[in-house]
Amino acid sequence: MKRREIIKKTAIATATAATIVSCSSNQGPAVGKSLPNVRWRMATSWPESLIIYSGPETIAKRVKEMTDGRFVITPSTAGELAGATEVLDAVQTGSVQCGHTASYFYIGKNPALAFATSVPFGLTAQQQNAWLYHGEGQKAIQEIYDNFNIIYFPAGNSGTQMGGWFKREIKSLGDLKGLKMRIPGLGGKVMSRLGVNVQVLPGGEIYLALERGAIDAAEWIGPYDDEKLGLNKAAQFYYYPGWWEPGSSLDVLVNRSAWQKLPEEYKQIFQTAAYEANMDMLARYEALNGQALTELTKSGTKLVAYSDDILQAAQKASLEELEESASKDATFKKVYEQWQGFREKLYNWNRVNELSFANFVTKK
Repeated sequence: MKRREIIKKTAIATATAATIVSCSSNQGPAVGKSLPNVRWRMATSWPESLIIYSGPETIAKRVKEMTDGRFVITPSTAGELAGATEVLDAVQTGSVQCGHTASYFYIGKNPALAFATSVPFGLTAQQQNAWLYHGEGQKAIQEIYDNFNIIYFPAGNSGTQMGGWFKREIKSLGDLKGLKMRIPGLGGKVMSRLGVNVQVLPGGEIYLALERGAIDAAEWIGPYDDEKLGLNKAAQFYYYPGWWEPGSSLDVLVNRSAWQKLPEEYKQIFQTAAYEANMDMLARYEALNGQALTELTKSGTKLVAYSDDILQAAQKASLEELEESASKDATFKKVYEQWQGFREKLYNWNRVNELSFANFVTKK
């Protein structure tokens, strides 16, 4: 190599290294000084004390940090800016710029939104993320939200949930008949097929309804958040698994008009923060739920598995619900068929790798 070329390449490398050092030595991110100050409000569906509220908190924290305080999002708890199940409406109308919620709260508006959260006997958290990020799931859900003037991103996951709190023991399928239970989404529709009187209540109202006998049973999320709501004080029997929500995604919804006003840098930062919230929330649940379950059982909670006849009937009813919804709604059918094909590929792979491993290492 000629001496002149060596000197030239060395100079370029030195300049590049200097730039990297300069960027890394700054406290704030590399956001241009000319970028605007933006202030957004975020409605959420959650009480502040729960892990699930970490989703909106993570987004707000990271967006502020990565924009050096120029883009500030202020989350609010359920009921402050919008009701727990009214976040979509608030974002759609523009009364808030964004919201953190669960899409299956809004299956009355479009039943296919259930797939954005979780469907009975569906995907685990890792499988759900695979479908959303690399199986065109996020694209399919975005096409639905296009009709609501909303931009959508996955922004949290609870992992496989528990099967709910019951004031009395449920030994067989017949014990579900006439039971009043708080359970939303397609899981609620399946329970209705099994004879349950389904109720849909915000998280903040579950304890009082259960404690006062307005409902006989309720599902929420898992040990840590359920204990925070005090559900163990209102019911003794804690069932598993939560077959209706094997890996529940939570979402951040953004008003399209507000989104279009953002500089491209802020859009990229917001998406990155949503991705971090999605990963971080699941990690928190996995880290904290085991210890919380141990404490619950020590304090008197009775941990009970659903009987095989209940699980088999629920699985059959779930398939019937999905097939019936697909026959009635073209959008649901489109998403369901695409999701179903991707799920089969995942199941074939996970039978070989994860299931075989888990079955071996969890043997007692």
